[in-house]
Amino acid sequence: MKQAALVVMVLSGCSAPAPESTCGPSTAQVDFVIDGDTLALLDGTRVRLLLVDTPETTQGKNDCYGEQAKAFTVSRVAGKTINLAYDEGSCTDRFGRTLAYVTVDGVELNAELAKQGLACFLYVSPGGQARQEEFATYEAEARTDRTGMWGACTDIPCSK
Repeated sequence: MKQAALVVMVLSGCSAPAPESTCGPSTAQVDFVIDGDTLALLDGTRVRLLLVDTPETTQGKNDCYGEQAKAFTVSRVAGKTINLAYDEGSCTDRFGRTLAYVTVDGVELNAELAKQGLACFLYVSPGGQARQEEFATYEAEARTDRTGMWGACTDIPCSK
C-alpha cells in the first residue's frame, strides 16, 4: 500500500515530504533574528548557522559590519518559513543551539553570508566537515574582492 501511495504522489507531481532529521525539523518558522548567524524559531529553538561567523552585535558588542550582517539575515528570514539541513555528526554546539544550514526562497543563507562578505568561515569539528573547503573559498573570494566587511573594516574580529 505504501508503494502505491508513493507512485500516486510521484505521478501526480507531488513529492514525498523530506525525511525528518534526528537533529530537528526540515522546515520551521523564524520568530526573530538574534544576530547575523543565530536565529530563534517559533518553538523556542535557537539555530546557529553552520560554517559561518558574523561580527557580533550581542552582549554589548558592536563589531564592524555586525549590524549589516544582522540586517541581511533579518531581510532574508524574519517571520518566514525556512528549510533546515543538518550535519548529523553534530546537532548542537556547546551552547545548546541547533546547528544547521538554512535555506529560504531557494537560497542558502549560510553561503550567502560568506559570499557577501558578511561572515568569516568558521569550522568547529565535526559540524560541516564535508563543506569546509567550499566555505573557505567563499571567504577567500570575498577577501580578495574586498566584498562587505573585507573592504570596509580595519578590524575583523571573526577572522582572528
